[in-house]
Amino acid sequence: MGTWDSGPFDNDTAADWCGDLDDADVTKRPAMVCEALSRAAGEDGYLDADVACEAIAAAAIVAAQRPGGQRTTSPYAPDFLRDGDRLDLPDDLAALAAGALDRIMAADSEWRDLWQDAAGEANPAFDAVRGLHQVLMA
Repeated sequence: MGTWDSGPFDNDTAADWCGDLDDADVTKRPAMVCEALSRAAGEDGYLDADVACEAIAAAAIVAAQRPGGQRTTSPYAPDFLRDGDRLDLPDDLAALAAGALDRIMAADSEWRDLWQDAAGEANPAFDAVRGLHQVLMA
């Protein structure tokens, strides 16, 4: 996983997924967000870091559209969101996104293991995920 910062879009996997989301037909984008979240939330085994990275990016997109969510400004986020467009997402997607983040922060997650090895328990990547979770649960 090529990572250059701790934000939800700041790694190769998330940036590639966001590019695919940008290129997708506007009617298919909500399903892509839901699929990324469902893959992470539904994983019973060891959660792959790439699945986690896509889900974190998807959760950030959902959180950005919630009350209290921050506008998406990362240069690696989907262009259409940085331009101020929104996705028509179901209201219950926030709960799925929060569940995906819970799964990503669980002990059997490669993403968590990689960040814990790199920075320990208190680190900006964990803080970013916790911040998204807080917005999603508000």
